[in-house]
Amino acid sequence: MADAGRAARTSGPADARDGASRPRAAVHVASGHRLGAAHPRQEGPTDLRLVPPALAAWATAALLLDAPAGWSVGIVVGALVLGCVVLRRAGGRGRAGHGRGRRAGYEPTGRAGYGRRGCVGRPPVAVAALLLCVAAAAASAALHGADLRRGPVPGAAREYATVTAEVEVTADPRLTAPRVRGDGAVPPTVLVEADVRRVAEADGTGVGTRTPVLLLVDVADDRGAEGDRPSRAGPAAARWLRLLPTTLLRVTARSEPPRTTGDRVAAVLRVRDGRAGPEVVAGPSAAQRLAGRLRAGLREATDGLPADARALLPGLVVGDTSRITPELEEAFKETDLAHTLAVSGANFTIVLALLLGPPGLAQRSERRGVAPRLGLSLRTTALLGGVLALGFVVVCRPDPSVLRAAACGSVALLALATGRRRSLLPALATAVLLLVLYDPWLARSYGFLLSVLATGALLTLAPRWSAGLRRRGVPPRLAEALAAAGAAQAVCAPVVAVLSARVSLVGVPCNLLAEFAVAPATVLGFATLATAPLAMPVAQALAWCGGWPAGWIAGIARTGAALPGAGVDWPGSWAGAALLALLTAGGLLVGRRLLRHPWWCGVCAVLLVLAVVQPPPLARVIKGWPPPGWRMVMCDVGQGDAMVLAAGEGAGVVVDAGPDPARVDGCLRTLGITRVPLVVLTHFHADHVAGLPGVLRGRAVGAIETTALEEPAEQAESVREQAAARGVPVGHAAAGERRRAGPLSWEVVWPPPGTGPGTLPSTSTEGPNDASVTLLVRTAGLRLLLLGDLEPPAQRELARSPAAAELEGVDVLKVAHHGSAHQDPDLIRRVAPRLALISCGADNTYGHPAPGTLAALRALGTTVLRTDRDGALAVAGTGGELRVAGD
Repeated sequence: MADAGRAARTSGPADARDGASRPRAAVHVASGHRLGAAHPRQEGPTDLRLVPPALAAWATAALLLDAPAGWSVGIVVGALVLGCVVLRRAGGRGRAGHGRGRRAGYEPTGRAGYGRRGCVGRPPVAVAALLLCVAAAAASAALHGADLRRGPVPGAAREYATVTAEVEVTADPRLTAPRVRGDGAVPPTVLVEADVRRVAEADGTGVGTRTPVLLLVDVADDRGAEGDRPSRAGPAAARWLRLLPTTLLRVTARSEPPRTTGDRVAAVLRVRDGRAGPEVVAGPSAAQRLAGRLRAGLREATDGLPADARALLPGLVVGDTSRITPELEEAFKETDLAHTLAVSGANFTIVLALLLGPPGLAQRSERRGVAPRLGLSLRTTALLGGVLALGFVVVCRPDPSVLRAAACGSVALLALATGRRRSLLPALATAVLLLVLYDPWLARSYGFLLSVLATGALLTLAPRWSAGLRRRGVPPRLAEALAAAGAAQAVCAPVVAVLSARVSLVGVPCNLLAEFAVAPATVLGFATLATAPLAMPVAQALAWCGGWPAGWIAGIARTGAALPGAGVDWPGSWAGAALLALLTAGGLLVGRRLLRHPWWCGVCAVLLVLAVVQPPPLARVIKGWPPPGWRMVMCDVGQGDAMVLAAGEGAGVVVDAGPDPARVDGCLRTLGITRVPLVVLTHFHADHVAGLPGVLRGRAVGAIETTALEEPAEQAESVREQAAARGVPVGHAAAGERRRAGPLSWEVVWPPPGTGPGTLPSTSTEGPNDASVTLLVRTAGLRLLLLGDLEPPAQRELARSPAAAELEGVDVLKVAHHGSAHQDPDLIRRVAPRLALISCGADNTYGHPAPGTLAALRALGTTVLRTDRDGALAVAGTGGELRVAGD
């Protein structure tokens, strides 16, 4: 009984009775446990009082960031005045109610006011609190918005003036991915978020200010080896990328206004020549130096891991995505696993759970975790959790995304400290309110919106769905995992659709499969982070262990993204998001009924699997693509070239790879191509070779053949490095070469042997275009002429070459250079094709295909088809019967 008495006393006076007015001591005695009941605190109704003020502050900040100052001042004053009026009236009614309550026999209860009548003061107080939050958000938004308009920087940006300024780095620099523009690749640029602290005037004096800007640092001529992004960009870019937040720089740059309105920067400063490296005026703070050493130690410890694990583990732990390749990032987006590449509240929650135990056991005598095993009290462990939160912010950098993650992770900290779900929504609302007041730009952040939606879904929908699944016989752990993944996906999918114009069909299963690996990878990653400065061999051993679950997550992303039906295109607008939300709600209502009929559930699951996997025979029957007996397919890759020649079951010779790896990979997947005996790259312009990673992805490639003229040099070097990384031999094609693959045979008719720098025919003036590998292909009685990007000088030389007689009257012509106006009319008349195919991008700025080229072909009676209007084009049939179909 003494133990029961002690247990009763620990419950406190406020918890003296449970919901059924049963004495709490009796509850403890009846439990049979030495320490009393395992659930000493009873759940009450969900407390939603802080939700309206948080939402009101969020909306106010989002609307007023770029509003005129007068509007913001008016809203602040109006909200404060209205709040005072409401409180004054509430106070008057409260005093009147107090007097009436005593005269009528109502006495204070000591908890909720004056009996039933005392509660009349609550709604006015709630309204006043909401108005106060609106006023605070409006004031914060006005102050942050004013930073974009005051000082000399905005005026200089409007005049595109060159400025010399001292700037303070506010976030980790990052490197843009190379892009294809026309036939060239736009080199990567270093992006640095910073605040301008001082601007030099013409007379040498300085003007102090605090204006947020974005630095664009040009390191175009600084090339390095293929690999991680910093090393690929070269040593000068690496010096910029090593800059830590709080570092003070002096830059001379051309200023210009930001391209989009409503941005959080007042100007863009373009540093034209960043090859000399940054000019550092003052180093970073001590906290940032410590964080930099920890992050550098984590990168060093993971250097020996496989590529995917080496890239992913630092991202899971501290949000360091510098090693994430574009194709891996695309795979994570396609499978809705992109949240694992950024610092999120889940990272923080996992560490807290390891320390304090699962949230549901926080107030039980059976609670688990490292802290209770060490005998630490709940108050001490909560304090230790706060210290961890502070360290998490310092190591991961206190930029908005990290603060958002720490605040959302603090929701879990409160759960661990109290053990009551009732406190979670108020904690989330408080986190939203404080963050929006601290940084109003978060109110316009899609990442912030997704974080709040996901956390809210886990706190509200997931527990109910989990309980429902358990009632239907689903094991508890599986029910919790299914409910968490499903709730987050259902709530966040409409917003993701706005961002990507696509809906993932594999998001839930991929998140379920990855969830089991996230916790061990995160824990081992943080252990590596903490150990690296002290004992690097131990850190490397921990990193090796953490590399296994990290590699599993990357494998799940790559496998899911490779499925033909991994996602469906969706309108990328808020109307599309609303439609998806309605469909999701309807699907959930139907799903509840289907759960009562296991057979129907099985049928729906099979149909979903078929839609995602899309077995080639079934897809061919349903879609009619690719047509049976196809011989050649011109893929729709935008403004570029990519063709596939059938070389047997599941095999195809690829001629050019287009500008986008994802598009050529998708084309090959729809054709069922798993083996590529040969890749022919006609020349090294980016719109023909930049998509090579998509061809190599997940396929057995026999060899690569290219032209001997290796220009542009950077693209030729990239092709060689990619081939070497995958062990694919690279050779040069020359006229006279004949090869075969299955039912397919071809002859190289251009360029002449020995073509290289300075060796092209004297009439040729177009360099890489005129060195294009040109093929005459024979398959099933059809003859196809693929001209690459040959210009008129090389076309005239080809018409006079020994192979000219074989070019007359071909069945299919791949028109040179996307159907541009630069064509040799004599060659077109000699070839006189039955079908002409043109690969070009919709709304391209080059005017391709040219009207004159189309007219010349049609005058010969040629059927002309083009990918910008007809999509991917498949040629089928035999010499006597030629068929063509569009996707």
